[in-house]
Order: sequence, then C-alpha cells, then structure tokens
Amino acid sequence: MLEKNSKAASVSFEGVTKVYGNAATGVRAVDNVSLNIEAGTLVTLLGPSGCGKTTTLRMIAGLEMPTGGVVRIGDRDVTKLPATDRDVSMVFQSYALFPHMSVLENVSYGLKFSGFNKVETKERAVAGLDLVGLSGYGDRLPSELSGGQQQRVAVARALVLEPQVLLFDEPLSNLDAKLRRQVREEIREIQQNLGLTVVYVTHDQEEALAVSDRIIVMNNAVIAQDGEPRELYDAPINRFVADFIGEANILDCEVASIKKDTAHVELKDYKFTLPARDSEVGKSFLGVRPNRVIVGKAGINNALPGEILRVTYVGNHLELTIKTDAGELFSTTDDVDADFSAGTIVSVTFAKGGPVLLKQ
Repeated sequence: MLEKNSKAASVSFEGVTKVYGNAATGVRAVDNVSLNIEAGTLVTLLGPSGCGKTTTLRMIAGLEMPTGGVVRIGDRDVTKLPATDRDVSMVFQSYALFPHMSVLENVSYGLKFSGFNKVETKERAVAGLDLVGLSGYGDRLPSELSGGQQQRVAVARALVLEPQVLLFDEPLSNLDAKLRRQVREEIREIQQNLGLTVVYVTHDQEEALAVSDRIIVMNNAVIAQDGEPRELYDAPINRFVADFIGEANILDCEVASIKKDTAHVELKDYKFTLPARDSEVGKSFLGVRPNRVIVGKAGINNALPGEILRVTYVGNHLELTIKTDAGELFSTTDDVDADFSAGTIVSVTFAKGGPVLLKQ
C-alpha cells in the first residue's frame, strides 16, 4: 500500500522568463514570473491558450529550460537540470501509455529504473492500481480500457514513483463531463490522502475551482492573480480574472466618493457601497456574478428597472437575460418555479457582498 509521501517538496520560481527565439525579438512565453507552491498542496495554473501555463509546467518538469531566473524544488536549484535529474512525474493529456504493454507493465515501467527489485516493483504497481480503483485490471492492455480508466493508469504510473512533485497537464480534457467530475474528485482525494505536491494545468475554470488549494491565473505570460478559489471567485482583481473565472456581468459604474475604505457607487439611479479596493473617484468597472443578481417586482426603490428578455430552464436553475439602462444583465436563480417570463418588467438589485469594483 502506498503511504503518505514524505518526499513532497515545495516549488518556487524567482523572476523566471522563457523566450522562444531571439531574446530581444522572440516570443515571450513566460515573463518574469515569481511564485511559490507549498509542499503538500495542489496548485492549479489556469488561463487561456497561449497564456504561459503549460510552459511554466514544463519548466518545473525540466522539459523546457528558462531563459532567465531561478527554479527551485525544495531547497535545490534545478534551473539547469534536465528532466531525468529532477524528482518529478508528469501525467499527460494524451495518457502516453505503451499500447503493447499490459496495465501492470505500464505502471511498473518507471520503477524498473528506480532501484526496486522485481518483487518490490510488482507490489508497488499493484498498490498503485488499487489506489486508483483498478485492482484486477493489471493483465489488460490499454486498448481494453475506457478513457477514464486509461487516465487512472497514467496517474498510478506517476504515483508509484513517489515524486517530490507530481505534474498534471490538462489531464481530463479527453474525458466527457461526467467522467471529468469523477476523475478530478479521485485525483483530489489521492493528493490529500498522500500529502502530494501537485501542480495542475487546466483551462477549465470549474475544474480549477473544484480541485485546488490555490489557483494561479495567468494571462499574456504573467500572473494575473494568485489566491484561494473562493477569493478569486468572490474578489477578482480585474476584468480579465472576473470574466475568466466563472461568468460575470461587467458594468460601467461611477465611484461618487470614497471614505476610508468604503466606496459610494452609482450605477445609473441605483446607489450602494462597496469595499474601495484601491479604487479612485470617477469612472470604474463593476463585476457581478449571475447568482448574485436579484430580480424582484417592478417599482422597488433604489434599484435598476429592467425588462426580462429571455428565460431559460436548464434543469437545476433558471437563467434570465435582463435589459437595463446599465446594460444587459445575466442572472441565475435556483427557484425553477419562479414566475418569470419574457417581457416582464422587474427591479434588479445585487446581493450583499455580491458586486466588486474591478481594475481595467
């Protein structure tokens, strides 16, 4: 049986840059990034295609070498070390299983080069398969498994090596929605039970929110925001993060005044106060999550008048599109029996703690 990993190590970047091509004119894939990932935590690198997240992961693995800066695993400077000299394992999007080898042989492959004898190698491989729920599948070929089962084999193969750091590169992108939920829960449970340091790359916001201790949001080769999932969802720092992590209504507003750390905000005739978050008096931007847009009867004082344009039933909630003087708003409600219909005149307000002031 695999036990808690005592080798789990931290990962740190100090001013790391990666340029492809000429240093002055080439493509800057990662630009002066500094970060710290604590041992035993699962941290997700999240962002759109081309933001630098996969390049960052590959520099941890030693598959790419930085143009500048320092990469450390634990207290060890690994900046110039090749992948073979780093105690890391990676689970790839494509699974990368050997098709001619059995499941047990695939899981055992790396152990053969790690100083274990035949008996220890088999015991650890069997324990790895048991950990990912594939006990008894050792004699099958990868082609005889479903996509979700193949991904579990890839996870088991990485786990049995007990690396200091375990890396996941878009591991669930080839699975359907139901399997993605199941496998991500299994990965998170294994990570917590074994105390693994995991760096996880995805472009799926829901996946990142579900599995992470921390999320590092990247955009245009730099870190846009770094924080816990709830912090990033509830208090995004700018328009990009608000719009990228979950859906958000982004509205133009006016900060009428600021007293201490409280901003007095005007959204047309709707007035309310919010934490100032380093905002200045004048035009600003407001981010509001759809589930924090409250739709009520027409005529409510201090509210945005609106007209419902569309009502969509999606099973466990309703989605509403509402036309207001401040722009179209998207709202959701768990009350699937609510009496809403297109053309209804309503009043719109925001839940307490719902909206946040955003930087450009």
